[in-house]
Amino acid sequence: MTSNNEYPRIAVMGAGAVGSFFGGMLARAGAPVTLIGRAAHAEAIAAHGLTIESFRFPKPERIRVDAATGAEAVRGAQIVLLCVKTLDTESAAQAIAPHLAPDAVVVSMQNGVDNVARIRAASGIDALGAAVYVAAEMAAPGRVKHTGRGDLIVGPFPESSHRPAAIEGVAQCFACAGMPCRVAEDIRGPLWMKMLMNCACNAISALGRSRYGRMAARAEVREIMRYAIDEAVAVARAEAIPLPVENFVETGWKLAETMSNATSSTAQDLARGKKTEIDSLNGYIVRRGAALGVPTPVNQTLHGLIKLLEESAEA
Repeated sequence: MTSNNEYPRIAVMGAGAVGSFFGGMLARAGAPVTLIGRAAHAEAIAAHGLTIESFRFPKPERIRVDAATGAEAVRGAQIVLLCVKTLDTESAAQAIAPHLAPDAVVVSMQNGVDNVARIRAASGIDALGAAVYVAAEMAAPGRVKHTGRGDLIVGPFPESSHRPAAIEGVAQCFACAGMPCRVAEDIRGPLWMKMLMNCACNAISALGRSRYGRMAARAEVREIMRYAIDEAVAVARAEAIPLPVENFVETGWKLAETMSNATSSTAQDLARGKKTEIDSLNGYIVRRGAALGVPTPVNQTLHGLIKLLEESAEA
């Protein structure tokens, strides 16, 4: 895939840091992409293009890409990347549903493990799930800064009706644009693996006002990460999630070291005075743990402290 004619039309609903990075990289490779986001961001892109500052590039690159602010801009897209915050999952799904092409493939590129079910319940859309690994932040309207990784895993839930060829087509689009993408037969495992990492890193990064590398360098912080991961693994096991057999704690530490310059989305949200996704991360583990009889004291502590900071930002 090297030209516009060979890529399907793609829309990104929720062009924040993650959506802008992946959508921008697809557009850079020649895909016809429309980014749907906030007015200031869309106006900056319309005027000057999307600037991606990435550790992969010797200097920032300006990419021409279409931008819009309304959900109707998904009309005609064959692939729709849903990149909104988990707080907006239902409203975004309901907004795009009337405008989707009959054969459009929606991909939930969100944190958390229950977005696909929530999308289906709110709108009837049968979305694919995606476990996304990227460190990106909005430097300014029309400008995204990419500091780590940029790969993902896509796949269906067991009850999904997606054809394997359609899923492979989505993965091929990302891979051909320089973003490694693996297909999972059952996306639940990869989504929960990402959840383990989020539970270990997001809240601690926000509470410590720290990038991941500094967190991983401190023995006492690594132990907090250990407890958060172990609790989340226990909840996943109780849910009968098909997790791989590996040392999850070591994986979490290694991820933090690999993405050493990353600051969590939770930290970025708090810095901007926004509500975080903590209820879908550590908070979700706490709720499911309570329902399943699995103790989660460290996740409960991290969740409660972030909620306290959210309230302080609102005061």
